[in-house]
Amino acid sequence: MIDKENAAEIADFRQRLLDWFAVHQRPLPWRGTYDPYQVWISEIMGQQTQMERVAVYFARWISLFPNIAAVAAAPEQSIFKAWEGLGYYSRARNIRMAARQMMATSNGEIPTQYRQLLALPGIGPYTAAAILSIAFNLPYPLLDANVERLFARLADIDSPLKQKSTQKRLADLAAALLHRQDPRSFNQGLMELGALICTPKKPSCAICPVQPHCRAHRADTVDLRPLPPARQQRIDITMACAIIRRGPLFFIQQRLPDDIWGGLWEFPGGRLEADETPLQAAIREVEEETGWRVSNLTPFATVVHHYTRYRVTLHSFCCQLLSPLSEPELTAATQYTWVPLAKLSDFPFPAGHRQLVTALQQKKFSGK
Repeated sequence: MIDKENAAEIADFRQRLLDWFAVHQRPLPWRGTYDPYQVWISEIMGQQTQMERVAVYFARWISLFPNIAAVAAAPEQSIFKAWEGLGYYSRARNIRMAARQMMATSNGEIPTQYRQLLALPGIGPYTAAAILSIAFNLPYPLLDANVERLFARLADIDSPLKQKSTQKRLADLAAALLHRQDPRSFNQGLMELGALICTPKKPSCAICPVQPHCRAHRADTVDLRPLPPARQQRIDITMACAIIRRGPLFFIQQRLPDDIWGGLWEFPGGRLEADETPLQAAIREVEEETGWRVSNLTPFATVVHHYTRYRVTLHSFCCQLLSPLSEPELTAATQYTWVPLAKLSDFPFPAGHRQLVTALQQKKFSGK
């Protein structure tokens, strides 16, 4: 690995990386102008999302919200709908809050000061450094998952990445190697190298431009670095919901703002209680959340989706109201509406319920 005191070695590493990045960088849309607003959005979207997917969502987002003013002025539901499919909706809510804050404090401009960026909702140390270095070409080192993995191999680090001492070692290395005249290209080069060459599995060491500086390659420990994190136990959750129909219309309700997936829409439902069947849970949840009683429940679809370490199995049942229609007494939602089948996709849903909407529309469910 590079001796941090050896200027010649550091210069060679930097040049190898910059030369490689100049040729092999992906043509990502925000790299055309490095507009600060676009860099910010790309960085938030890129959190826990593959870059290929980010590029697709990014293009749609920019077409809807071309600048900070457009985000600040947009209804929350429009923001959520544009974000639908990326998950972690708090990120979208924070973008809107930050945009409004910037409209009020900096005339809709992205701040160029680190502390000012940290004061914005949803922007932490990494995102602030990414915006400053990539959008403004200012000398701030970056450490994302790709760079941490790359450095763990370069230095042949045999301690867990999230260990405090390891994090300090990585941060020191990032600061020592940073190319202060071209931090934009250097930081992106590190991340790109991690994404394309120094991959988690089967890294392409033979074509790695900085291989001469890699201690793990020399020690034949590349496949052992970084140390794998302790495996988290998967948590299985089983839920049930009721697809209530009235002729051609479907009942949906909006989740409470402080709830998980707050502000999104759903069919009423919830988790199964002990010794409860999905059908029993659907009936109970409807009554608890709306005050209604339902009948003629027919199994519709069972879908599975994942978030963080949870695997959620969602059972759905089509049903009708047992008693004459009355106003629901909402206990788990802020509002409700009755929607025709074709309009259901206009609303933002959590992943599982969105799968149900797709299934309903694909089957052209008539509601009869």
